[in-house]
This record gives sequence, C-alpha cells and structure tokens, in this order.
Amino acid sequence: MPAKRLTVADMRALKGERQLTMLRVTTMEEAEAADAAGIDIVSVPPELLCRPDYRDAAPTLFSMPGENYYDIGTSDDFVRWAFRMLQHDADAVYCSASLKTIKAMADEAVPVIGHVGLIPSRRTWTGGFKAVGKTADSAFKIWEAVQALEAAGAIGAEIEVVPVEVAQAISERTPLIMLSMGAGAGCDAQYLFAEDILGAHRGHMPRHSKVYRDFAGEFERLQQERIAAFSEYRTDVETGAFPTDSYVLRMDPDEMTKFRSKLG
Repeated sequence: MPAKRLTVADMRALKGERQLTMLRVTTMEEAEAADAAGIDIVSVPPELLCRPDYRDAAPTLFSMPGENYYDIGTSDDFVRWAFRMLQHDADAVYCSASLKTIKAMADEAVPVIGHVGLIPSRRTWTGGFKAVGKTADSAFKIWEAVQALEAAGAIGAEIEVVPVEVAQAISERTPLIMLSMGAGAGCDAQYLFAEDILGAHRGHMPRHSKVYRDFAGEFERLQQERIAAFSEYRTDVETGAFPTDSYVLRMDPDEMTKFRSKLG
C-alpha cells in the first residue's frame, strides 16, 4: 500500500509521538528522491511546486512553499499568493512576515508555518547568523514569539539554532508543530537542507547539518570527465578521426553522378 501524505490533522495527532523528517529541496530530482525515501515534509520553491509534474514526482510529500516576505509584499499580496499555492496542491505555506500577515492567511484557512529563533531575513535584530535564546531573557522572547504565532492562527513554526533545552521546553508547551533546524530532538520534526545532506557544495557547512554523501566530489569528477571528453573530441576533429563513415550518410554512387551532372 503506498504511503499516505500527511495532513495538518495527522501532524497534530503525531505531536509527541514520533519525530517527523523534513528537507529543503530545490529540484525535481531531490523531491522525487525525498518521496521515494519516505520523507514526511519538504520546503520547496514555489516555482517547483507549481510545475505540472510536481505531484507525479512527489505525491506523498507534505509540501510547503515559501518566499522572502519582501518578494511578495503586503498582507493582501500574501493571501493571494497563498491561494495560488493551495491551487497548486501546497499543504501549507511558510511565512516569516508580520503576525498581521500570518493572521490574514490563517483567517482564510490557509495552514501557515512561521519562524522563531534565528530568522535569516531578520538576522540583524539578533546579531547575525548565530544562535538565539542562549540567555533566559532571549529564550523567553522566543516563547513569546511562539505564543504570538499561536494567537495569529499559525499551525507550526520553524525553530532555528536555539539551545535544545529551550526548544524542547517550548515544544512541550505549545500545540504548534515545531520544526527543528539545529534545535535538537525535543521538537516535532528534524529539518535539514538536501544540498547539505548530499554534500553538494564545498562552502561553509552549518554546525547542525550532517553530510551523508559527497556530491561535490562527484561533481568535480564529472567536470574533469567533461573536459577530457571535449578534449578528445577536439583532437579527433583536428586529426580527421571524426567523423568516420559510421557517423555519416553515403549517397548511392549512381545518384551522386547524376547530382554532379546537375551541378555542372
């Protein structure tokens, strides 16, 4: 029996029962692989979700598109955007904009996931790309932010780079579905980027990410193979080794004689 796509009701019922798995995927191949691997939730670029073949590739993934709020606009713009995402079979939307914007969507029965802790688009307010909630006062501000999301009607929140004790204490006290990115196993889901899991780049790797494969090394190997293949092709052309008879079409000699006579 094929796996069933989770609903919001399913995830609420699973809170505290088991850890869900979540990935950020950016390509159809990654989405298809996540579905085949039994991943529960994915964050996806809107343009990927809106492809007509997305649900053929990822029928069981609880899919959550999101964009930076300054790319979408006002609360009304967000509601229109969210409706378009739901029309393309989104299961929820991610939003790190204002509580007013989150409430506007929630009031229209749009399942909304907010964000607390380190919020990349607002990092200047918390000191840049670093952990948040390391003191009692800053941890309590995260708790207040979670309560505000509850009041606005959000169904869940990504909680990013927060001490594990803080994240667990908050998750135990809120009905929101808490998605942990570097915030430990005391939340409801673990969230990593597919490109980090795959080792698809050589740049900075977040402390909370675990690398399972070396795609960057494979990409480098393939690039060297490309160069070698192109070089061999160039040499073959320059030496006359390509094209040989097996790669070209020959004309019947009699027809060629007639053709030459027509040419004059």
